[in-house]
Amino acid sequence: MGRYYPLMVDLTGRRCLVVGGGVVAERKVRALLEAGGEVLVVSPALTPGLEALKREGRIVHLARPYQPGDLAGSFLVFGATDDHRVNRRLADEAKAAGVLANMGDSPTSGTFLAPAVLTRGDLVIAISTGGGSPALAKKLRQRLEQTIGPEYEAYLTALRLLRERARRAIADPRARQAVFRRAVESDLFERAARGDAAGVAACIEGLLQAAPRAAAET
Repeated sequence: MGRYYPLMVDLTGRRCLVVGGGVVAERKVRALLEAGGEVLVVSPALTPGLEALKREGRIVHLARPYQPGDLAGSFLVFGATDDHRVNRRLADEAKAAGVLANMGDSPTSGTFLAPAVLTRGDLVIAISTGGGSPALAKKLRQRLEQTIGPEYEAYLTALRLLRERARRAIADPRARQAVFRRAVESDLFERAARGDAAGVAACIEGLLQAAPRAAAET
């Protein structure tokens, strides 16, 4: 088996099936909802948290065990039951139907892995060990949490603003790329991290004005 191919998937409006109603299932459901997925949960029982989501109309719930055919129309499926046989059948059916599948009790039996994830606004860092040690992936995520704090959300917002302005103001793609490279070496991060809106604006303006010189130096 080759390496897994990492990618970020747009789940907006896509049907996502979660089989199971426990704590693990709830964690998967919440992540799918945050990504814009339309979630169907199949399970005889639900956690209080999932019950609340059901009452709010945020998920659809089939209050019974999984049945063959339940994944029809789904983009991806999470098997989150404590019954290995159910998860195995689900994985086999998903593969046959070409549906992306992840099985919590046996990550490599599906077609994708759910990595340990660190989120700071639109900044998403995913860590995977290829199914070898989810515990290690979690430990590495915890270490990164200590280094990459919420200030990176403000920094990314500033970088996005720079990118939008550069696209409008600089026609030469080479010059734009030079500006983006300079931005990550500038003091834009420090200004954004301390909430200095005027400083961020000044830094962006300076980077844009220096675009011709930056391009000539590359």
